Amino acid sequence: MSEEIATRQSYGEALADLGERNPDVVALDADLSKSTKSAIFAAKFPERFFEMGVAEANMIGTAAGLAISGKIPFASSFAVFCTGRVFDQVRVSIAYNNLNVNICGSHSGLATGADGATHQATEDMAIMRTLPNMSVVCPADSAETKSVVFASAEHKGPVYIRTTRLKTPVLFDSSHKFSFGKGNIVKDGTDVSLAACGIMVSKALDAAELLKKENISARVINMPSIKPLDESIILKAASETQGIVSCEDHSIIGGLGSAIAETLSENNSGRLSRIGLRNVFGESGDPKDLYKKFSMDVNSIYNSAKKLLQDRSGEQ
Repeated sequence: MSEEIATRQSYGEALADLGERNPDVVALDADLSKSTKSAIFAAKFPERFFEMGVAEANMIGTAAGLAISGKIPFASSFAVFCTGRVFDQVRVSIAYNNLNVNICGSHSGLATGADGATHQATEDMAIMRTLPNMSVVCPADSAETKSVVFASAEHKGPVYIRTTRLKTPVLFDSSHKFSFGKGNIVKDGTDVSLAACGIMVSKALDAAELLKKENISARVINMPSIKPLDESIILKAASETQGIVSCEDHSIIGGLGSAIAETLSENNSGRLSRIGLRNVFGESGDPKDLYKKFSMDVNSIYNSAKKLLQDRSGEQ
């Protein structure tokens, strides 16, 4: 079995490493540093860590002020809080001013599990994706998360980084590099494409193995950059395979699936099937059970790919 590490853990470790290399990096949290793992940075650099308490709006405003002062702030909280609760502050203080503020939303998606619908951020990427200047990133594993942290510190403009509570398989080695606006093919294929982000990349790879047993060649594309989207890799997949299945631990509205749908429709290219929450909230439970209930597990990706191919075959 492959090694599994929660991306929130890798975020905290990378932030501490970044702090050693760049004295302008500062971190803020809203009374959740042990959960978001920004506590790792706080232990090393207490003078550069700001505990804001249960006051996310104040945290975002302070982060904006620090950025204007020349610092590179990373503000962390649960994804439901640092997107929904503080939308006005993020919009006006950070996005409008195009500040280099990096917001990390931990405990995203159904992977949050037993904490239930109120704490399962399944709209966060959609919320942040609407904002001008904002980049939205959902790394697939530990190595990619670390690369995202370093890239975000150098990026001009605000970034939303999405991490998970659940441990996820390590897919890449330490040489893996993240770039804004770029996806990458982790498994090539010619029949159908599975475009996934975050925790769903490993599920897409497992689904591809199931499809392989039926002589179906599935291309698996890792799409960590939700905004800006790598349109070229999507259009290439649309032209070279018979359709795309988008896979995200998020609502199908406004996230990766929507971004791909917009790209395909604007270029009059390809077919799409979307895996994700379908206009519903999650609920409390074991993540494995939740993925199955909401048709977001490996078998659901497999079935969606097969149906897409069957529908396409019926057209011809």
